[in-house]
Parts: sequence; structure tokens; C-alpha cells
Amino acid sequence: MTGAATEIARLIRPDLRGRSPYGAPQLDVPVRLNTNENSYPVPEAIVRAVLAALEDDVRNLNRYPDRDFTDLREALTTYLEKQSGVTVMPEQVWAGNGSNEVLSHLVQAFGGHGRTALGFTPSYSMHPIITETLGTAWADGLRESGTFELTAEKAAEQARAHHPSIVFLCSPNNPTGTALPFEVIGAVLEAAPDAVVVVDEAYAEFARPGTRSALTLLPGNPRLVVTRTMSKAFAFAGGRLGYLVAAPELVDALRLVRLPYHLSTPTQTIARVALEHADLLLATVEAIKGERDRIVDGLAGMGLTPVPSDSNFVLFGGLTDAQATWHALLEAGVLVRDVGIAHHLRVTAGTPQETSAFLEAMARLAGTHRQENT
Repeated sequence: MTGAATEIARLIRPDLRGRSPYGAPQLDVPVRLNTNENSYPVPEAIVRAVLAALEDDVRNLNRYPDRDFTDLREALTTYLEKQSGVTVMPEQVWAGNGSNEVLSHLVQAFGGHGRTALGFTPSYSMHPIITETLGTAWADGLRESGTFELTAEKAAEQARAHHPSIVFLCSPNNPTGTALPFEVIGAVLEAAPDAVVVVDEAYAEFARPGTRSALTLLPGNPRLVVTRTMSKAFAFAGGRLGYLVAAPELVDALRLVRLPYHLSTPTQTIARVALEHADLLLATVEAIKGERDRIVDGLAGMGLTPVPSDSNFVLFGGLTDAQATWHALLEAGVLVRDVGIAHHLRVTAGTPQETSAFLEAMARLAGTHRQENT
């Protein structure tokens, strides 16, 4: 360690020492299926619409953006009502630079020293990272071993045991891809009366028919928060726009912790234009769901154990050594995600060509990488 590194290590917060930053590999390979991005590029018509809308914005960058992102909130409410059938008022909507910033606002407002956030592992890895780096204790709740299921009874039992100030639920869950049994939400709200309950619906647009959204539970539940993102279904990962829906009073509390003018003028404009063209951007969703189901069927046919998914990715098990399979796929030009679950990897559903490349590579590997008892 250099002298400067030693000095910084001495000065950094003690609870951050020895930590590793979040980071999925960003490698230049032919097939990138590791970060659940939408593989389809933004349609040319939307590119032209965005550029036209940004022209006035660029001229006025000497001025701060709309602090309350008024037009964007209106656009989000219009989209949500059309997509989910739930009527949402603009004052119920909050947005940030990706859903991670929105989640950080929630932890800043409702967490803190002496408070605990509860989540159910395996789930989205940023939930504990955001929680702990913002000075809130993390309680690692558990799912059923092997199946990764979370029942209302088990969730409520753990909520009562930990007395959390925040509870994170994920539906569809990342990395398992499974939608949450709807009764879990109500059970946790009842079992954790002093907690804000956050339902992370980042992959909601990919859910199978009949999957309900927690948006329908917002009336009468002022402690319930539903978070969403435009990164996945909208092919907007580079645009960094996440948002939440909650009671207006809860949204008002987030103004206490957000940085001034946190959403830039270009970000607001690009997101608003994307929402105006939602039908065109979401046209790839059904195709992606088809590739997801193709992956599930293909891996099952190889004797592996894919988890049926409501998202745009598939978690699959039955591997002798997940890390060895990850490296073997990378050598074949296919990048997937090692999520740290023994014998499992996660793969994003991409284009038909990308799916074929992945399945062909796995077919060559399955015979020697599959667990014998699978």
C-alpha cells in the first residue's frame, strides 16, 4: 500500500474500510447479457424527437432545471395509469437519477443511526449497499433455501423480529426473477407498523399475465412505496431515470434529503419524450419475454434448473462450478452474471441472436459443467 493509500485508509469512515464498490463487469464482448439491459437500440424516430426537444434546453443550460420536474411527473402519471390502470396524482411521484438515487432518498429520510432496514436475501444487491453506506443497519432476512420463495408468514415473522424502519421487497425479485406473492406485502405492512415498506418493481413491465402491481395497494397505505425504473423496459439505462409512487406526504419528506436541482434539464426532457413514445419503446417487451421463456425451456432441456421468470432475465442452477461456467461462457464471447449463489448464474434475455449464442454455448458446456445429480 502506498503512503497516500495508507493515509486515506486512516481517514475513511471505519464502516467503509475493506468494502468493495458495486460493479458488474463492463467487458467488450460480442454478447453482453449480464446487467439486464434492453438489447434493442432506441428507435430512430425517438432519437430525432429527443434531439429536437433538447435544442431549446441546450440554449438555456445557464438556468437551473425545474426543481420539481413538473412536466416529467405529469408524463409519469399518464404512463402509469395507461400501463397499470391505477390513477396516480403528480404529487405522488418522485424521480431521481436511476432508481438507486430514489432508494437512497428513502434511506436518508427514513433510515439513519439506530434504525434498521430489512431485506430478504437473495435480492437486489444495492439494497444493503445503499442502506449501510448511509449509516443504517441492515437485517438480512431469508427466503426458503433452494426455492428462494418468500411466504407471507415467514416475511411477517422476520419483520416482527427485526423491528425495521424500512423493509425492502422486490417484485419481480432480482436475481431470481420471481414475482412476489401479493399477500406478502399486506403481511409485512401489518407486521412492521413503524416501517416504510418499499416494493421494488424495476422489472414490472416484463411480468407474466395476471401478476398484480403493488400500485393497487397505495390507497389507504401511506407507508407503502412502489419504485420503478425506465432503465429496463424503456431501453433507457443510459438515461438514468428511476421513480417512485407513494402518498404525497411521504414524497414531501424526500425533499428534505434530495440535493438541489438533482435532475438535470436534459434528463427530464429525454425521459419525458421517451414517455410520450412509450408504445414504440415498449414494443420490444413481448419479444424479450419470448426470449426469456426460450431461455427457460432451452436450459431445462439441457438438464439445468432455470427459475421461471417474470423479468427480463433468468436465474439458472445445476452447475458444478458457477465461476468456471462463467469463465467458459466468457471465452465463448458471452458475458453473463455471477450473482454469488452457489451453482447458479443469471442471464439477461436479449435479442434472438444473442439468445441463440448463449444457448449454443451452454449446450456445448452443459455436459461437463452440469451437476451429476441434476
